[in-house]
Amino acid sequence: MYSKLRSFLTVFILIFSLHSFAQEHGHENEKHNEHGEKLSLKDQIKADIKHHLQDSHDFHITDWLTFPLPVILWDDGLQMFMSSKFEHGHATVEHNGNYYKIAHETGHIYKTDASGTIHLNKNGFPTNKMPLDFSITKTVAMIMITALLMFLLFAGLAKSYTKNGGIAKGPGRFFEPIVLYVRDEIAIPNIGEKHYKKYMNYLLTIFFFIWFVNLFGLTPLGVNVTGNIAITAALALLTYLITTFTAKKDYWKHIFWMPGVPTLMKFVLAPIELLGTFIKPFALTMRLYANMFAGHVVLMSIIALMFIYKSWIGSSLSFGLAFGLSILELLVAALQAYIFTVLSALYFGSAVEEHDEH
Repeated sequence: MYSKLRSFLTVFILIFSLHSFAQEHGHENEKHNEHGEKLSLKDQIKADIKHHLQDSHDFHITDWLTFPLPVILWDDGLQMFMSSKFEHGHATVEHNGNYYKIAHETGHIYKTDASGTIHLNKNGFPTNKMPLDFSITKTVAMIMITALLMFLLFAGLAKSYTKNGGIAKGPGRFFEPIVLYVRDEIAIPNIGEKHYKKYMNYLLTIFFFIWFVNLFGLTPLGVNVTGNIAITAALALLTYLITTFTAKKDYWKHIFWMPGVPTLMKFVLAPIELLGTFIKPFALTMRLYANMFAGHVVLMSIIALMFIYKSWIGSSLSFGLAFGLSILELLVAALQAYIFTVLSALYFGSAVEEHDEH
């Protein structure tokens, strides 16, 4: 039953990803560069993939299925309107005497004139003034949706324990073994029986959050939350702050003044160990970001080969390869959540480790 469900989910994801890419590529068939010249097919595909990976102010699934999101700007006061006024980035919006436009180069909102002029520097980046943007983009919306989903799932799991004498019911029966796995195979071995409980809330939250948003990233919604380096940096920063502010004296002692090491070497090793505390969250950031970003690029590139080959043989091979990669991406979605959680637990364990000095 599970294998059938997994196969169905994989086919569903792949077909809708292909459909989403085809819709997106169809919009860009007449794409031109800044000089008015029509782009080649490969350049169009590159632009489509870049557009797919960017955050946006609406959920654009098909031509007839689009969900606008609120635009919230601070520019001489609060400016609020729906993103549908931008008409997928093709229109200039006038609001309270100010004009705004989304630049295709970055996907950000810039202040402009009535004609929607976007000035570019020599590197092709807009130089227009950017208002402070507090908009609910699709990345922010998906974070909020995931948070709500996690709250409902685990609140229901907690209630089922209370009502049924410690026995999970409903969806909680699926998630209970995963919760126990995080506790018994990640938290306790890496942190220890004495201190693991105070970190369990964070470890469970980070595991399920990363797993869920990674799975959402494989749907036609086209949301690549963990492929955004700002998101992965924020998650890594949380791990760093928790490690830093819960660390015991022994942790700092082994960084700044290692026991059993010659005094001269202590002065050499202390800066290196201190630098290591900053390298750890940087590694967390880049590992999650690079893996998820690369996965989306590779999958979309393989799907794009169908538009390049335009033949039964080439398209069939591309489809088969994309199908296999989609199955792999389902595994990677959980694997990256597992790795981030394990490494966080390792850092917490090192922070509260009690050393026996001789």
